[in-house]
Amino acid sequence: MSEMAAGQWRTVLEEAHEALRTAAEGVPADAWERPTPCERWNVTQVLQHAVGDQLAFAAAIDGGPGPTEDPFAPSGRIDGDKLAGLRAALDASARAWKRVADDAPEVPTPLPQGKLPAEVGAVACALDAAVHAWDIAVATGQPSPLGAELARPLLVVARQIVEPLRAYGAYAPAIDPAPEADEVAALLSYLGRDPRLTA
Repeated sequence: MSEMAAGQWRTVLEEAHEALRTAAEGVPADAWERPTPCERWNVTQVLQHAVGDQLAFAAAIDGGPGPTEDPFAPSGRIDGDKLAGLRAALDASARAWKRVADDAPEVPTPLPQGKLPAEVGAVACALDAAVHAWDIAVATGQPSPLGAELARPLLVVARQIVEPLRAYGAYAPAIDPAPEADEVAALLSYLGRDPRLTA
């Protein structure tokens, strides 16, 4: 990721975490069971998946507790405060990445690729948060949390890590972007999402 200044991945990760937090906090009380761009999952399940993935990244780095359920088989049930688990997961992820040097050549990740350079691993973690923020926002009628500045580094890393993940069902097959696609549309299309979707 030569386009990134040293340590810039920290800003990308912070922005992606904030996007996910904002989208989840903006879900109306009656919208948790709405369908999302993730075909099999409703809003609650996407949130559970996103929480599990952040915990998995944190656990890979610092050896702490990982997700309590399979992020790829979310139950759709959250007892009590639906956002408490998200806040804890984002805090755990942020704390873990703070321990990582800007230019660490190998950082453990929960991805099939295993250890990755800090900037790739952190932006992979950010990619997961940001795209699920978009899923939740679209499903619940909120503005897209993705802008060009965030989408640009996410797309660079997506092109490095996503292909092996499709085999695990983590991402749908890519969609050909429209000729006039901007960075956000190109990212979403690459991740198998239709950028024209609205609530």
